[in-house]
Amino acid sequence: MISLSETVHRIMLDDKELIIIGTAHVSKNSAEEVKAIIEEEKPDSVAIELCNSRYQSIQDQDKWKKTDIAKVVKEKKSFLLLANLILSSYQKRMAKQKGIQAGQEMLQAIESAKETGAELVLADRDIQVTFARIWGNLGFWGKTKLFFTLVLSIFSDEKITEEDLEKMKSGDMLTSALSELAKSFPQLKESLIDERDKYLAQKIKTAPGKKVVAVVGAGHVPGLKEAIKEDQDLVALTKIPPKKKTGKIIGWTISIAIIALIVSTLIVNRDAGFDQILSWILWNGSLSALGTLIAFGHPLSILTAFFVAPVSSLNPLLAAGWFAGLVEAIVRKPKVSDFENLNEDVNSFKGFWRNRVTKILLIVVFANVGSSVGTFIGGAEVVRIFINSFFG
Repeated sequence: MISLSETVHRIMLDDKELIIIGTAHVSKNSAEEVKAIIEEEKPDSVAIELCNSRYQSIQDQDKWKKTDIAKVVKEKKSFLLLANLILSSYQKRMAKQKGIQAGQEMLQAIESAKETGAELVLADRDIQVTFARIWGNLGFWGKTKLFFTLVLSIFSDEKITEEDLEKMKSGDMLTSALSELAKSFPQLKESLIDERDKYLAQKIKTAPGKKVVAVVGAGHVPGLKEAIKEDQDLVALTKIPPKKKTGKIIGWTISIAIIALIVSTLIVNRDAGFDQILSWILWNGSLSALGTLIAFGHPLSILTAFFVAPVSSLNPLLAAGWFAGLVEAIVRKPKVSDFENLNEDVNSFKGFWRNRVTKILLIVVFANVGSSVGTFIGGAEVVRIFINSFFG
């Protein structure tokens, strides 16, 4: 039987009582409510919406200082790290408006669990698994659209009142926001919300003891309450889907076709063939270099993007942004102050472009986007010249 209040939901499963607290992650009232309920209920376990890596991050505020940015670029995780920084910056801006720390309700739950002797359960799925499943379900244009949506959010200076945050906890605003998110990125909602609802539900219902207090974002509560009625397969929910071969097949097909068209044109009309090569180089190199310039990259990084893009565009295993980003990391190696100021710099558009850490990530992404656009335009030029040479 389930009894409901505005933010606290009690669920009885056989002889086990689950008390689910729906919170707004940047609400001072949420943190106070968490403290009061845990102290009053004295549960056997406290389950929180954190995985182990996020738990370590929230405990160690200096984690960014240990980041090896060159390793991030080499492991092709630049976009994921950048997206994570942008998402966290929005939450931190709201928290700063209210004069509290982002995730304070989770910190409060951890502290209260220790004080009451309750066992702490990290109930959320590993963030890397979630990102991997999101990434695997988004095509190139989906990833690009998501990135620019996130970047544009940096410009937002919307003020959030405490009343707005309390409305978020009621679920109405969150439900509406998630519905809008689902329209633009249905795959994102599935991996980011729906699957985690199921994972959280299973971890919460299997937490030790007869009484469990769970602290989760209000947006998870409706789905969690449904998912908790059935047993969930955690193995299936944590499985990282294999990389699709379709993208590589298409990439190699385009590369082979471009080379074949240029070679064929060179045989028939040498000057036209050279025009194809020039168009390919200029469109790929120039747009990749432009992307690096937009990110305020070093001149050497810009040149690297220009010269590498025409070649990397013919090899799906390479990307101009990786090379431009590595060059930037070498010639403008992030200072200790860049890592120290990272939490503050990600809260503003100017800070994103000024900080050497985020600048490297921006260069990787923008150079790759420019190169991709250049591939389409340059490829179209190659096809046009080929048609004119043979049929014009």
